[in-house]
Formats: sequence, structure tokens, C-alpha cells
Amino acid sequence: MARINDNYRKLKAGYLFPEIGRRVAAFQKESPDAKVIKLGIGDVTCPLVPAVVEAFRAAVDEMGTSDGFRGYGPEQGHSFLIDLIREHDYASRGVSIDADELFVSDGSKCDSGNIQEIFGTDNVVALTDPVYPVYLDTNVMAGRTGEAGDDGRYAGIVYLPATAENGFAPEPPRAHADLLYLCSPNNPTGAVATKAQLERWVSWAREHDAVILFDAAYEGYISDPSLPHSIYEVEGAREVAIEFRSYSKTAGFTGTRCAFTVVPKAVQGRAANGEAVSLNALWSRRHTTKFNGVSYPVQRAAAAVYGAEGKKQTREIIRFYMENARLIRAGLGAAGIQTYGGENAPYIWLRTPGGLSSWDFFDRLLRGAHVVGTPGSGFGPSGEGYFRLSAFNSRQNVEEAIARVARVRW
Repeated sequence: MARINDNYRKLKAGYLFPEIGRRVAAFQKESPDAKVIKLGIGDVTCPLVPAVVEAFRAAVDEMGTSDGFRGYGPEQGHSFLIDLIREHDYASRGVSIDADELFVSDGSKCDSGNIQEIFGTDNVVALTDPVYPVYLDTNVMAGRTGEAGDDGRYAGIVYLPATAENGFAPEPPRAHADLLYLCSPNNPTGAVATKAQLERWVSWAREHDAVILFDAAYEGYISDPSLPHSIYEVEGAREVAIEFRSYSKTAGFTGTRCAFTVVPKAVQGRAANGEAVSLNALWSRRHTTKFNGVSYPVQRAAAAVYGAEGKKQTREIIRFYMENARLIRAGLGAAGIQTYGGENAPYIWLRTPGGLSSWDFFDRLLRGAHVVGTPGSGFGPSGEGYFRLSAFNSRQNVEEAIARVARVRW
């Protein structure tokens, strides 16, 4: 009989979002007439904008002709998209990225999980807590941790609590770490790192010879001009950081799948014999070995995001979601619930009222208001006592959800 990877058995219960789905399905079976409003999983609800649909359709039509048909494309991505990314996402902010430092993919979730494959299993991983579950779970699966303790923390992981007391922005660890996951704008807390804060992280990474894995999937929601969109806006970051970006939340590509990862050639790891090795070369080998590239029509659709109409239309969608966030924050505040985030990020992080646990609040919210959110404890031990709501929904549903929440007595 084939041996399994026993590290999978260390994982606690089910993955967070399937567990939410299970509880919601059970409730709907008990109460089939209840209209449930979902503000939990961060899936967009607005359709693709016209400029993207037009480019998508034209590329599909092109694929239906003898002259325009394309088979396998370049695994790293088509040059027409890579050049637009370099120009609009980086050069416009004073950052120089070479074409062979960009890797177009089918999602930041995949990349932020798969990146750990190019690192040895003896690396020490540091995580902010609470954290997007993929960062932790993929390292558990790989065998970089021990078992989880009674407090939910895995042996071998350096946890960096992000709480209201530190503004959900922990300082770099004193303990040794080789790999550090950062997410800004943050999922789940909605906090956004300032340039000064990123400078401290880059300085720490350079001092400790560590690598920062920087998830900037929500950078499109930053409206404050003083806040950085990329870690590469910090001097020296090219030597210590890998960055993940996505079109999922900025342009509604959750069902279309397109993202990219930047691995500068200057960032290095070390082999067992002490030799410095380019992480760009390792990721290129992994990417081209295990991935055949994003489809041509999807990349044409992504390219349309950078056109004049594409920019205008996607910004309108982002403004719509951020108005939803404002309404949620205002409504919860009027109901006496403390909120955080939701100003440069589409997530509202709230403190559960009445001393309720995260999952107890989930059940009370579902049964009392027929509204679904995400328990903070599902993002890590420091998320206990907190809860995440998403701004991704229709205006009518958001207004109705807040009205329902206001009627619940906690």
C-alpha cells in the first residue's frame, strides 16, 4: 500500500472556507426559506468590465481561426502582458523589473503556496498571526512544522501576533527565521503597511539573510497616496523579497484566473554546500516544469485592464466595493461593534461583541441575521475574538445585511 504524506495529518480540522460552507449548508437545510447573505469568502460579485470582456471575446474569436490559433504559449507569460505589467505596475512607481523576473500564473493563492517548494524543509518560517491560511497550511504539508499545540500554534513556526494593541502591524521577530510571509493590504485584518514599516522588514531581512514572501494581491484597493503598492518601492527589497500580485480582486478574475509573481534575479538562497543560488532560476525551473501557462484569451483579457477604458472601469468597480466597506464599517459602528480596516482594503475586521468566540459569533450571526462572515480564529490563534466581513457583494445585500445585524441583540 502506498505511503501517504503524514504531514497532511497535522492539519487542524478542515480548511477554513469549506468548514464555513458546511455550516451554512446545514443551516439552509434546517431553514430552507431563509435568505442568507454571504459576506464571508472574499469572492467578487461584480461582472467582468466591458473592456475585459471585449478583449476576451476577441481573443477567443482569434483562436477560432487558422491564422490566429495558438497552442502552448510561453510558460512565463506572453510578452504583451509582461511588458504592460512592467510599465504600469512597476515603472510607473519608479521600480525597474526585468521581463525574465516576471511569471504569469493562474493565481496568487497557488503561487504563495507553491513557492515553498523551492526552499528546503529545514527553513524556519515566520508568519503574522492572524494570517491567510494558505501560507501556514502549505508549510505544514511540506513538513516544516511539528504538531499543533492546544493553543493552535504549530511547533517550529515563529508567530507574530497582529492585534489591535499593535495596530495589526507586528514588529520583525527577535527569533531567527529564514522565510517570512507578509500580506499588505492584509487579509484578514485590512491593515496596510506604511513605507516605514516595510523599510524595517527589509532591513531585518537583509540583516538576517532571510527572504520575504510579499502578497500584494489587494494593492489595487489602496487609495492613500502615501502607502506603497509594492515592497520594491523600498530600497534594497529586490535582494530579499518575492512579490505576488493578482487580477482576482482588482479586476474580478476570481473565476478567470490570472496573476503574476516577481522573483528578482538579485534574491538568493543558499545550497547545502554554502553556494549562493538564484531563486529566480529555481522558480523558473519549477514554473516551467509544472505549469503550461495561462491561456492566451485570459492573458489578453488581463492586458485590457491596463488600457484607458480598462483602468477606468476597474477603478469604478473598486470604488463600488470600497463604498460597501464604508457602509459596513458605519453600520457596525452604529450597532456598537468595533471595526478595523476597510479603508484601503476590501475587508472589515471586527471585534466580536459580548466576549463571544469567533465561531460562536459566526453561528449567532448566521442564525440571528442570516449573514455569513469568517471567524477570526480560522486565520490563527490571534484571530480569536475577531471576525472578518467582506465588501464583495451587491449594494442591496450589504445594506440589508447591516440592517439585520443592527437588529440582533448580542
